[in-house]
Amino acid sequence: MAITLSDRERKLLDLLSDDTDLSVNAISESLGVSPATIRNDLNFLTEKGFIVRMRGKSIPAFHPDLLARQRLHVEEKKRIARAAASLIEDGDTVIIDTGTTAALIPRYLLGRRDVHIVTNSTLLLPDARINPGLRLTVVGGEFRPAIDCLVGRLAIEGFSNFHVRMAFIGATGFTIEAGITSMLLESAEVLREMCNAAEQIILVADSTKYGRLGFAKVVPLNRVHRLITDKGMPVETVDAVRAHGLEVTTV
Repeated sequence: MAITLSDRERKLLDLLSDDTDLSVNAISESLGVSPATIRNDLNFLTEKGFIVRMRGKSIPAFHPDLLARQRLHVEEKKRIARAAASLIEDGDTVIIDTGTTAALIPRYLLGRRDVHIVTNSTLLLPDARINPGLRLTVVGGEFRPAIDCLVGRLAIEGFSNFHVRMAFIGATGFTIEAGITSMLLESAEVLREMCNAAEQIILVADSTKYGRLGFAKVVPLNRVHRLITDKGMPVETVDAVRAHGLEVTTV
């Protein structure tokens, strides 16, 4: 099954993302546990690929920007990903994008059979590796550590070769007027091709994303078939989105 970190292990990663020079004793004092416990935690996180040990330092294996996004709205993202996974059936073909919410979807697909996922996200690899019911196709491109994915012309051309039933995509932000937006132009270009390859487009985004605008437009909101979000979204906003033609699921 997927690796779930304890609160202490997550806090340890947070500390190391802020300062890789912290000693074991300093970490133990900060977290209120013994140095021996911290050493065990560091060994576990190293073994599982969350940190890299080098020259007396413990360095998170993920880009600080990515770690920061993963720390936001953790429980909401889990509920959204679980609801998204419930839409996927045995034998389905789906695209899953690079967002920290969408990347959690494969975690909740244990027990499904012959699900083919196409993605440009390397965040999906741990869950795909341990689930024999998943087939994973990763498109090519240039690797961007800050978003842990592949982008560029190769990625765009890669998605153009597929036709899937559903595409699960995230967003920097979305509004009724601007639609789905991304902070990065190169990400927006890939997202558009994902949408072109799918019969249904499903936006998975926590409620804080509504009203925010990214730099680059992806697709208008009326291209999207369903929004899965958390219950923090105001009722009037949910009604406005539904009036624009989307099914809305709040979890």
